[in-house]
Amino acid sequence: MAQQQPLAAVQAALAAEHAAVYGYGVVGARIGADPAGRATAGYDAHRARRDSLRRTVADLGGEPVAASAAYTLPFPVPDRAAAIRLAAELEDRVAGVYADLVRAATAGLRREAADALREAAVRAVGWRGGSVAFPGLAERGR
Repeated sequence: MAQQQPLAAVQAALAAEHAAVYGYGVVGARIGADPAGRATAGYDAHRARRDSLRRTVADLGGEPVAASAAYTLPFPVPDRAAAIRLAAELEDRVAGVYADLVRAATAGLRREAADALREAAVRAVGWRGGSVAFPGLAERGR
């Protein structure tokens, strides 16, 4: 029973990473010129986290949750400005599930979750141009 809570939190993080990978596909399609490569870097980071979480779920004895064929976006993304907003929103959502995983996990898994939370918060700042006091927690109040 002790693995149930971490497993559920890891599955939630995996589901969020699936959605982020999908969302970054939309961001990449709408962002236009991206000389800094932020959209590609975000996409690659979320793919790597997704793959790592699949292994973690299996290590915990679970069956990794599958990606959906499509995801509902939180708002229409017709242009570059909306794509930037979407990227920041994706990072906020991912940060929230990693905050949950930090609470549920122990030792190495907690450290990985904290690293993922930090990385998502840094990417969100890059997209938004500003930060929040407690990434992964402040967004829950919205």
